[in-house]
Amino acid sequence: MKKFEIVTVTGGLGFIGKHFVRRCLEQGCFVRNIDKVSYAADLTVKEEFEQHENYRLYEVDVAEIDYLPESDVIVNFAAESHVDNAITSNHAFCVTNFLGTQNLLELVRSKQVNERPLFIHISTDEVYGDIIEGKHDENHRLVPSNPYSASKAAADMLVKSWGRTYGINWQILRPTNNYGEHQYPEKLVPKSAWRMRRGQAALMHGDGSYIRSWLHAEDTVDAIMTVMEKGERDSIYNVGSNIELQNIEVLRAIAKHLNVPEDIAWKSTGNRLGQDVRYSLDDQKLRSLGWEPKREFFSELPGIIDSFDFKRFA
Repeated sequence: MKKFEIVTVTGGLGFIGKHFVRRCLEQGCFVRNIDKVSYAADLTVKEEFEQHENYRLYEVDVAEIDYLPESDVIVNFAAESHVDNAITSNHAFCVTNFLGTQNLLELVRSKQVNERPLFIHISTDEVYGDIIEGKHDENHRLVPSNPYSASKAAADMLVKSWGRTYGINWQILRPTNNYGEHQYPEKLVPKSAWRMRRGQAALMHGDGSYIRSWLHAEDTVDAIMTVMEKGERDSIYNVGSNIELQNIEVLRAIAKHLNVPEDIAWKSTGNRLGQDVRYSLDDQKLRSLGWEPKREFFSELPGIIDSFDFKRFA
């Protein structure tokens, strides 16, 4: 990280972003965080970061910010990311995920060539759509299945085209499904655990057979650091996982830890519109740089469940 002394982060109060900000501060970087402090912002970590002398918060929407402070690298985490929300109300996803990225790219382009930061865009495995067998590598075409993944795929295209047209240096990471401590309770693990703890059934899409890969947020941060330090410019990296689980297997593990009988632990809400059956990534390109996930899902899950605190959020 020595060559990245000044780091600009967008969405640094969000789930993966806050893990990345903390890591950068621990490594002695000066961090500027552009975050509109939305409903999913972690207010506890906001207070934590603001006590650090090497941290500044710019409370503004990435689609509206009109000035990009000096930095060596900008890591764009800012996104609307919950698929269910995208299905019911997709406008915000287009604004933040697409227009927000476009605005940031233009702010980078407006700088003198030798003052432009490296632009690292955090995408998602969902841009590929689902895959029944095998794995998606970085050269597979993008076939997004819902408004969220479509907005992220469109943002990926912006990054690549701004690189080719304007010469902006970029990297794109496409991580698989992230989990970890203090995730906003709209995602499967925290939402299900919270409902079960309160005596309510968790909500399961369909029959629970849909398959997801599970990657700890700290392993994602490790991947970003690896790509920053060792990755090729103008290149895409999948960030995969060592474990694939059906959603119902995750719910069973949560129920077991909380001692909730399976017959009352969850209920089906029917299939989600545009439901992807399975995600799976070929991430050998990233692993060739020396990265691999270190955290094991079933070992981490109990601590994640026990540490959940809904009061952290707006």
